[in-house]
Amino acid sequence: RWAPSPRPPPAAPCRCPPSCPRLPCPRPRLLPARSGSEVRPLVAVAQVTSTPDKEQNWSVCSALVREAAQHGAGLIFLPEGFDFIGLNPEQTLGMAEALDGPLLRRYMELARDLGVWLSLGGFHERGQDWESTQRIYNCHVVLDSMGHLVAAYRKTHLCDVELEGRVSMKESSFTNPGTEIVAPVSTPAGKVWHRPAPTSPPMSHPPRPRQVLLRARAIENQCYVVAAAQTGKNHEHRTSYGHSLVVDPWGAVVAQCREGPGLCYAEIDLEYLHRIRREIPVQSHRRHDLYGTVGLVP
Repeated sequence: RWAPSPRPPPAAPCRCPPSCPRLPCPRPRLLPARSGSEVRPLVAVAQVTSTPDKEQNWSVCSALVREAAQHGAGLIFLPEGFDFIGLNPEQTLGMAEALDGPLLRRYMELARDLGVWLSLGGFHERGQDWESTQRIYNCHVVLDSMGHLVAAYRKTHLCDVELEGRVSMKESSFTNPGTEIVAPVSTPAGKVWHRPAPTSPPMSHPPRPRQVLLRARAIENQCYVVAAAQTGKNHEHRTSYGHSLVVDPWGAVVAQCREGPGLCYAEIDLEYLHRIRREIPVQSHRRHDLYGTVGLVP
């Protein structure tokens, strides 16, 4: 059976106390690659418990971003609903903001002050058609280290779940689907494609398929998959499963959060990624005549 070439030796063990609740523990530096002249970008994945309290959510998220920046992360991922999780569609619609609203301006200032990139993985956006539709968009926003909005992807495939007697969630009842695919954005950790990962499931929803899907997406696309998630009790009607994680291009989970708010960290080994793509050149067999060329990675 084919297997990728051996990966470089693991980084030096962390020095966190035994009580550290994170898997793996954070490493406060960028570690040198095998050549000794390059560094592997460090990304951080934030796991939070968003509630209907936007100010409290901002306080928690901004503190995690600052902590990740202090540990050397150059790109920090926040989960879908980082801004808030509403009690019901009516509250969600009432609390949503435009991309030029006060909340995103605070995140722009935060990115600029810390000099980090932010992936804000699901913002409740009042779009330009708000007045006519009274519906919002689930918008994945990417901010660069200068605080500029460099990409906004509006979720095209919405999430409806109906588990009799357990969970009823119908995003399509108050959310407009996006109308375009957005090309990847070049960041210090490589190109980032803006697609919300499968939603962190409520506790009453079986969690196993989510990790299977994430690992499969990493393998078939030969890329890293970063999945930030909600955790804990968001409000009286919702409790989220958590288990934010990072998957490498061969499907291995290289970082994962436990239950509860916090961070996990992963080095993005671009040399390893490109070696896998050379050894199994899947992308060279893509049928551009059938599927188009949006966002192709060289």
